[in-house]
Amino acid sequence: MQRRNFLKWSSLLGMSASMPFTKTSAAETGMDPMSLNPKTDRAYWVSLLDKIASPLLSNMSKGELRKNMPVVYSATWDNRNKQVAYMEAFGRLMGGIAPFLALPVDNTPEGKVRARLLTQAHQSLAHSVDPQSPDYLFWGDGKTPQVLVDAAHIAQGFLYAPDALWKPLSEKTKQQYLYEFTNIRRIKPFKSNWLLFAAIIESFLLSIGEAIEAPRIDNAVDQIQKWYVGDGWYSDGDRFHFDHYNGYVIHPMLVDVLRVNVAKGRREKKEYDSAYRRMQRYGSFLERYISPEGTYLVVGRSSTYRVGAFQPLVKLALENALPEEIKPAQVRCALTKVMKRMFIPSTFTKDGWLTMGLVGDKQEDLADYYSNTGSMYVTALVFLSLGLPASHEFWSASFTEWTQLKAWSGKPFPKDYAVNY
Repeated sequence: MQRRNFLKWSSLLGMSASMPFTKTSAAETGMDPMSLNPKTDRAYWVSLLDKIASPLLSNMSKGELRKNMPVVYSATWDNRNKQVAYMEAFGRLMGGIAPFLALPVDNTPEGKVRARLLTQAHQSLAHSVDPQSPDYLFWGDGKTPQVLVDAAHIAQGFLYAPDALWKPLSEKTKQQYLYEFTNIRRIKPFKSNWLLFAAIIESFLLSIGEAIEAPRIDNAVDQIQKWYVGDGWYSDGDRFHFDHYNGYVIHPMLVDVLRVNVAKGRREKKEYDSAYRRMQRYGSFLERYISPEGTYLVVGRSSTYRVGAFQPLVKLALENALPEEIKPAQVRCALTKVMKRMFIPSTFTKDGWLTMGLVGDKQEDLADYYSNTGSMYVTALVFLSLGLPASHEFWSASFTEWTQLKAWSGKPFPKDYAVNY
């Protein structure tokens, strides 16, 4: 697989939406994703992003997240500090919506949504590190490793949209973030995908010219590379786990860490190229996971993270680097079908917060011992491709069948073979 017209990281943040966003009715937004109206799909994605993000950002921007966010904890909760829930919700959301917030603000309906969420994001980012704020996040006591995970998602958001999210912050807020990001070094990551959480925070610091603890980057990269087991898959630790953590964390964060470190001359480009090809291969599996009916393979732990599992696929779309046999529009159409099956009214509480489960509100037993309401917001990582302008073929091309839809309707579809990189 070759990368097609791969865009440099910095150029992603300068895209502008050249196609006006068309207002659609609620009925249109809810129509079947097999519609040939691509504008409807984007309207649906934006409305879903807004539905997921607004309860959180509207409260946190006013310093009222702790006051108003109802938090449910897993029935098997392991008694870690419950304050991690707010950091989880905010950090994971920011990692997913950053590319959308990086697009220009205008007077279109979508632009007005973006302007509101961007303003609220800036206000929330300030509250999150201000010790005087009611919504000062729990950055840890040195005994709660979980905060490393979600601080990393905030750093990931800064990497995706530095001009939109990092640079506009006040100098005071920036210094408070630098304090928290460096203080979090007292947490030693577990020997698993967690190594990348430490690495991406350090890589963000590297990207803005701050001093780093290089071993937290290099140990992660070296170890993850040793865990490559072939055909686009990494083990998560010394033993292979058949779950979605290659999607939730490993591929995207490894690529982002290497991108920054190669640009700064710290790692070799061949490492980045290899990691990227492996992510493309994994992306081809993700596309094939989606059934004609809009379901996908639910395996392993953290199933409640929902479509966050498709992060590598939408990241490849965002970067114009999908495998050659996958058209951008087929990713849009397949994931729209999945979203409309998954995000039914009962997947949200009456106040708009995500429930713990996969579909609806009757699957709370799926929640793992480390899961709470805040954990669910990692699903926002599916929105990365909303960083593409409406004129991009991902959004503008007509309905395109995905692989399993072709296969199970008796149509020709690409064969699949293992790869050796």
